[in-house]
Amino acid sequence: MKSRSTLATWLSELDRSRLARVLALRKDAASSPEPRSVGELADRLQRPGSVALVLPRLTLPCLQAAEALAALGARATRDSLAELLGSTSPAAVHALDATLEALSDRALVWHDGGGVLRMPTPLRQAWSTPLGLDAPLEALLAGTTSEELRGMLAVLGIKPPGTKQQRLAALVEHHSDAERVAALVAGAPAATRKVLEQSARFTPRQSPFAVFGGLGLDLPPGASWALDRGLLLQDRHRYGPVRMPVEVALALRGPGWHAPFEPLPPVPQLVPITSAEVEREAAVAATAFAAQAASVLSACAAAPPARLKSGGIGARELARLGKVAHAEDAVVRIALETAYAAGLLARDGDRVPPTEAYDTWAEQEPAEQLAVLLRAWRDLPLTPTRARDEDNKALPALAGAPACGGCLQARHGLLTAAAGLPAGQGVKVAAELGPLVAWHRPLADDASPEDAAPFSTVIRESELLGVLARGALSPLGAHLAAHTDEELDITARRLLPPATTTARIGADLTAVVTGTPSARLSALLDSMADRETSGTASVWRFSAGSIRRALDAGRTPDDIAADLAAISATALPQPLTYLIADTARGHGRVRIAPAACVIHGDEPALLAELAAHRALSKLALRQLAPTVLVSGSPPATTLATLRAAGYAPVAETAGGTVRIEKRLPQRAAAVPPPRGNVGRRGPRTTATRASDVRTDTGMDALADLLLKAPPSAPEPDPFGSGVPFATDTEEIVAGYAKHLSYSDVRQIAHAIDTGAAITVEYIATSGNRTVRTLSDLELDPPYLDAWCHLREAERVFTLSRIHGVMPV
Repeated sequence: MKSRSTLATWLSELDRSRLARVLALRKDAASSPEPRSVGELADRLQRPGSVALVLPRLTLPCLQAAEALAALGARATRDSLAELLGSTSPAAVHALDATLEALSDRALVWHDGGGVLRMPTPLRQAWSTPLGLDAPLEALLAGTTSEELRGMLAVLGIKPPGTKQQRLAALVEHHSDAERVAALVAGAPAATRKVLEQSARFTPRQSPFAVFGGLGLDLPPGASWALDRGLLLQDRHRYGPVRMPVEVALALRGPGWHAPFEPLPPVPQLVPITSAEVEREAAVAATAFAAQAASVLSACAAAPPARLKSGGIGARELARLGKVAHAEDAVVRIALETAYAAGLLARDGDRVPPTEAYDTWAEQEPAEQLAVLLRAWRDLPLTPTRARDEDNKALPALAGAPACGGCLQARHGLLTAAAGLPAGQGVKVAAELGPLVAWHRPLADDASPEDAAPFSTVIRESELLGVLARGALSPLGAHLAAHTDEELDITARRLLPPATTTARIGADLTAVVTGTPSARLSALLDSMADRETSGTASVWRFSAGSIRRALDAGRTPDDIAADLAAISATALPQPLTYLIADTARGHGRVRIAPAACVIHGDEPALLAELAAHRALSKLALRQLAPTVLVSGSPPATTLATLRAAGYAPVAETAGGTVRIEKRLPQRAAAVPPPRGNVGRRGPRTTATRASDVRTDTGMDALADLLLKAPPSAPEPDPFGSGVPFATDTEEIVAGYAKHLSYSDVRQIAHAIDTGAAITVEYIATSGNRTVRTLSDLELDPPYLDAWCHLREAERVFTLSRIHGVMPV
């Protein structure tokens, strides 16, 4: 089993309380001063959660060596580690020494002076079963009585010493000799050999004999023979799992078995390249991305994208932005995510408009704009171009998904791997950087369903941004990897040309801008023409519709011609001046005025009087013709106001005829006859009249009965009644799961507190509704970590997206 998969299993099984401490320590780790000595660093690493911050940054051989040391236990030495890893040749020994030195530099491994290799307790506890091995024999026998130790030694033919510690040491010495253990197992019954071989080959969780021997249950055939000799160990009351000590497992795996150890990184196929070639290709890619990102954010400023009800910007809005900016989906997603991380965009209700910081950013040069987005991309806790989830369903952008530390490590691992390539060399195929990333960052996340090769998504992103070019790290990428932001700004200004402030307007009614247009130039051309292409060269086309759009915005024909002449590299072509004049000639020949109703009559003097009447000023009357007025108030209000002023107007229908006003008589609501008198004939008796009286007052009597009835116990409803929550878990869940009723909240809280399984109706990030059965629930507000039975993997669910709960 590889170290990467083993450690990933540990991370998925890490208890929530430890994760909470890790999160709490992140801020401290970022703000803590540099340690003054290795001892101080070692003390700092002993704090809970500190090692979890270091592990994701270790290379594969460092993780493999650390896992092997954790498997060897407290008595690990350099020689035993080299033997376990199979590093006995001079070259392998040198590689192992370099790995131990790298771990020592981080105070993760050190010599105690007696030849024993020590490591921090949190690091040792990172693997519950390192290399698929259980704990050492001494640790597993900690609760064993002295009499039980005497019995094991007697069966093995060893004379038991006097004290418990001596007996324990004798048994550990015997089982630490691999040849003696192998010879002992060779003489065991066939059923016992089968049990021991399977237990040594599988991890404790995978072994078919991992849990057995409970009260009233029989051990598998052959297990008792191994238990009597300490080859397998179990609680003396026969409860819990049967466990195999690490010394026995290593002896049974044989001298030919070695733990995985890959001290050298993979060697990709390299080709020679020059720095000029890398810079030229990086400059082209970075210039194109800067221009397209500016276009995407400009489109967001003109019409802020709408958010889905489930959160994020959906496929329809992404397609709209891509069409306006002439950019592919990956560029749109990177631009949105990096701009949001840089504070250029913000969520505002159901929209994502730009912030005030965007206005400052838009006025900057392309190099400065690119540097802001590059720094945001380097530190993004997600993969922005990931467009599909595990179910291959579309993912929205800016969905607010939980931070993904593995995604961040994938990006940092790519920068580190590319920075380690030989000078003047680049990989022949960019996808070959994937195995290098996995070697430098084994815990990085490459589980994107769209990846045809490992880490192909993050590699494609780096190429779009100009971070990678010709299979090598560009100067932009080198500064990102080194976190030298000032040098990044200088290099960006050197590689990217300044913003273009002029356009070449041709007789074919097009305006061509080479390079990245300035914000003023883009805004001007966008207001008067339609953009056709973006990138290293942008093209706008003038038409009657685009000129009309500028006229509708309040520009005059002379203003349009003057503004275009100011940004044109040559004189305005005649076809464009003709287009402006022809469009302006027909503009405004028909006018539309707002009106709520029309007043007309045959007497111009009367209508002029109405228009000048002070008492009618609130109607906002406006005279369009001697016999026509328009009112800003609806017909009913206008009619009532004129009549109140002493005039006698009449209302018309839509067809022009006089509308007849009828007042319907008002009547009281009908009272239904008494039920007892339905179909009754003849005169009423006294009894009948009494019955009628009781019927007439039936509603009052019913109300009295309801008021006097004993109240039924209502369902607890903390959302409205003020009844307190039963547990703290209910209160936390209710604070985030706003769509759930109190009974559903109680079911989730009960499942969290007791470990029961539940079935939920969940709205995925893509907006699709799904039903999932969950178990092993762990509350991490506002998220819920659980084992998903549909995906057979651990998943993170947002509490606010749970819309229903059902028992399993």
